[in-house]
Amino acid sequence: MTTVYYGEALAAYGFGEDHPFGPDRLDAFWKSACQSGLNNKVQVASPVSASKEELELFHTPSYIEKLIRLSAKGSGSLDCGDTPAFPGIYESACVVAGCVLDGARRIIDGKANRAFIPIAGLHHARRNTAAGFCAINDIGIIIEELRRNHNIRRIAYVDIDAHHGDGVFYEYENDAEVFIADIHEDGNYLYPGTGFRSETGKEKAKGTKLNLPLTPPRVHNEDFFPAWNEIESFLATAQPEFIILQAGADSIFGDPITHMGLTPEAHSHATRQLCKIADQHCQGRLLVTGGGGYNRKNIADAWTAVLRALIDGEAVKF
Repeated sequence: MTTVYYGEALAAYGFGEDHPFGPDRLDAFWKSACQSGLNNKVQVASPVSASKEELELFHTPSYIEKLIRLSAKGSGSLDCGDTPAFPGIYESACVVAGCVLDGARRIIDGKANRAFIPIAGLHHARRNTAAGFCAINDIGIIIEELRRNHNIRRIAYVDIDAHHGDGVFYEYENDAEVFIADIHEDGNYLYPGTGFRSETGKEKAKGTKLNLPLTPPRVHNEDFFPAWNEIESFLATAQPEFIILQAGADSIFGDPITHMGLTPEAHSHATRQLCKIADQHCQGRLLVTGGGGYNRKNIADAWTAVLRALIDGEAVKF
């Protein structure tokens, strides 16, 4: 059964009611999931908090100390200005990390087929700094957990958020065991201004990274699906032992801070296909994070489509 993480402590990661990344994002999705009856077809898990030591699987101790200090202060900037501290941001970030770690462990232990953590996929933070609304990088934390504590070597990270997942990409650009496939809006038009087609990994990791920038104005499903086919071929060659999907809803038409024009069909298709690939190559091990998305209806529609695809994908076996 698919496990979904839901609860007030997870929703609390947000920068205020008037901020694009507000604390109402989780409920926007969950109300839609309940109206669709999907809440009765999943295992609902309460939020879990990670320890300081678990955050340091990826992040430097000095950065975590800064996060703790500014969280207690309740003000200040965690980066160059995009990611403000708020009271309790450290505790909220620990919950995001704790949920993804718990989801990964449930999958590894056979207690869940898949896991979906809606408020997660904070893919901009680097080891020593926050960035782009991301106080931590839970994707990096999962990768390090899988490698260090579960002896999983070949990990695939797939990102369909409108923004390039630079915090994951550049921290693993030289790592041949982490396969990254990222469809995003062209960096010439959108933050963080990275993720170009020519960036395929460095040195021994050359060819283990796939960046697929899509160029506005307005990118549609017709642009997404051919790019997605490239990802499937890429993953077939990678043959991963564990797959992580960042399913950002900000690539849907109508997001207030991006310029893409996908529909939730893209998110559904990507999730369904990854279920098949996970069953074929890695014992069904697929963990999904919600990622970005700042139009509440788009969040509801895209993440509900993702959840429905995860549930339907449970029946897919090879």
